[in-house]
Amino acid sequence: LQLIIRNLFALNVRVKEQIFIWNNGKALKIFMKKVGKLKMTTKEVEEIKEAVEGEEVSKKTKVKVEKEPELIDLPGIGPAVAAKLENAGVFDMMSLAVMSPAALSDAAGVSSAVARKAIQAARTMLDLGFSDGIAFAKKRANVHYITTGSENLNNLLGGKGIESRSITEAFGAFGSGKTQLSLTLAVNVQLPLERGGAGGKAVFIDTEGTFRPERVKQIAEGVGANPEKVLKNILVARAFNSDHQMLLLEKISEMVKAGEPIKILIIDSLTAHFRAEYAGRGQLADRQQKLNRYMHELMRLAETHNLAVYVTNQVMANPAQMFGDPTTAIGGNIVGHASTYRLYLRRAKQGSRVAKLIDSPNLPDGEAIYYVTSHGLRDKA
Repeated sequence: LQLIIRNLFALNVRVKEQIFIWNNGKALKIFMKKVGKLKMTTKEVEEIKEAVEGEEVSKKTKVKVEKEPELIDLPGIGPAVAAKLENAGVFDMMSLAVMSPAALSDAAGVSSAVARKAIQAARTMLDLGFSDGIAFAKKRANVHYITTGSENLNNLLGGKGIESRSITEAFGAFGSGKTQLSLTLAVNVQLPLERGGAGGKAVFIDTEGTFRPERVKQIAEGVGANPEKVLKNILVARAFNSDHQMLLLEKISEMVKAGEPIKILIIDSLTAHFRAEYAGRGQLADRQQKLNRYMHELMRLAETHNLAVYVTNQVMANPAQMFGDPTTAIGGNIVGHASTYRLYLRRAKQGSRVAKLIDSPNLPDGEAIYYVTSHGLRDKA
């Protein structure tokens, strides 16, 4: 066919430009339509040339899409073992890479040697070794922030609000605004980035029965959002004991894998069930160890899926405190060390609340005054 076309060009067709590539079906069709006239205008020649060049460009710009590594690509992890891992809440390479060999061995039913080898292979694929500060800063470039609704409180937290890939804990007595901040964040996370949101959904684990849809609607109206759509984008689960509370974390990974754009995980409250089920000093060690495991699982979720984690915490009065504020957060040093940011919320004069930043890796201690209004947290009543 190419020989025939060349002969036609040489014998019957006057062409002002030379075309040497004839491997495009579209160009051939255009040419065969025009060749019956035995003469082609410059415009017709350009049509053929554009068709040919367009094919060449598309061939050059084709990029080979590399397939992302899956669990079955790891040594010792076959389809059956991968299915067991998915049932245990492990869906991706990152979730497996941050597991311990003992945990993987129990979840998948493999030997410790196979578990250790698979974890090492996953870490190698994901390049979880050392990196310089510049590379680490690039990895944190996708961190997002969620506004609290109060500029004073945002400034206390660095200027933008609650940070992803971290755990923000708020503790205080009843009525200090912990739950109100929870509901406000569940609404604000759905706002676009330019308005201080993350354009995603919220997961709300309710352990005290404090989630109120009617209150969410009030806050949504305050930011000019559709109340029904806002409620639709808040995924609520009622946890009835500490085991159920821990089990719900596994469901979050499933939802993220299913395509849910979850941007924040809210737990109200963190320690209610642990405090009720483990009473007395005799069970204190068991409670703290279980709580420690739960906090580490929260941090793993935050890092793996780039989530902001906000938890509320109950308090107790320290009887040994003779002077000053006797209010102490439940959970002790376990919760204190695991939390990235710690806020102490308390009531103040004229209906205001005060948030005090107790701990932060990059921010100074300080205080901020805010009000709980019908539209959520604000700087003024």
